[in-house]
Amino acid sequence: MFKKIVSPLILCMFCAFASQAQDPQYSQFYATPLYLNPAFAGSAMAPRVTFNYRNQWPSLNANFVTTSLSADYHIEKLNSGIGLIVNNDQQFSNLKTTEIGALYAYRVQLSENLSVNLGIQGSYVTRGINFGDYTFADQIEQYLATGAYPAMTVDPIVQNGKLNAQINYLDFSTGGILYSDRFWFGASVHHLNQPNQSFYNGEARLPMKIGVQAGYRIGLADYEIGNGLGDEIEKEKSVTLVAHYKKQGTADQLDLGAYLTYSPLVLGLWYRGIPLQSYQTSTQKYISNDAAIILIGYRQDSFSIGYSYDLTVSTLGAATGGAHEISLSYTFAELFDKKSRYRARKAEIKCPKF
Repeated sequence: MFKKIVSPLILCMFCAFASQAQDPQYSQFYATPLYLNPAFAGSAMAPRVTFNYRNQWPSLNANFVTTSLSADYHIEKLNSGIGLIVNNDQQFSNLKTTEIGALYAYRVQLSENLSVNLGIQGSYVTRGINFGDYTFADQIEQYLATGAYPAMTVDPIVQNGKLNAQINYLDFSTGGILYSDRFWFGASVHHLNQPNQSFYNGEARLPMKIGVQAGYRIGLADYEIGNGLGDEIEKEKSVTLVAHYKKQGTADQLDLGAYLTYSPLVLGLWYRGIPLQSYQTSTQKYISNDAAIILIGYRQDSFSIGYSYDLTVSTLGAATGGAHEISLSYTFAELFDKKSRYRARKAEIKCPKF
């Protein structure tokens, strides 16, 4: 009979949690490069469009569904990259966040084989919640006393009878990447201004998120011009070792993984967690394990498609349904002549595309 039951105290706690919830997790980090670090804007050295869809814990009522659509472009004459990203995140079925961000990155050539990208991002964010999905304590009390269920709560959380609450704010981020044709090392800081996300005239600052990305690519074939491989130059064969660490507020997370690329196929294996770290509750001690992740991708010319599955290894167990993620990417390399395409390949960050 009742909808979701919420007391004022519980709802305050829920709003505080929702306001300070950590950013969405992605398995296919490098399939969402602009989300990962603003310095990736223009890093493909050609126009690029990417799309990601992630459904985390689909077997639970409190699942997380996130979509991301982005486009970026390299301006060769200015050594710059520009980008646009639109993220939509839905938590607990009725808490929704939409972000529209503009990005700029500048590339500095430090040496023949070493470059650095420095990026910034400014976003406009809309965050909303529908209180109509909840039953408040005063509605329950009136029903128990009179047998009549009131259609509207008078709880002060629902201000002026508005069941739909919405806030808007600006959000700023920055980042940098040092890279060669073999390795990259990047750092990013999101939510520099720590925007206030409170729905209830309070203070609920979104903590800064600090991220570190690193990787090393081990080529299994020679790609230099003049090696006699012909068309094989386009067929990458490599093993790439990757790591991603991020910290936001009191929470942190480490991802370690490896990709095997045997063009056109890509296979990946990740582990998410910090096994040397644990946390204690009043009754039990837990090791910081989260998920084991498998990934399969397919790349043909300028098109990439990938799928990953997160197997939950924490105490939540496999009953959560894990997480499913799909990524699509297309690079419009044909807009450049052959000479420009080769130059772009040499300057492109050699990180995975998934």
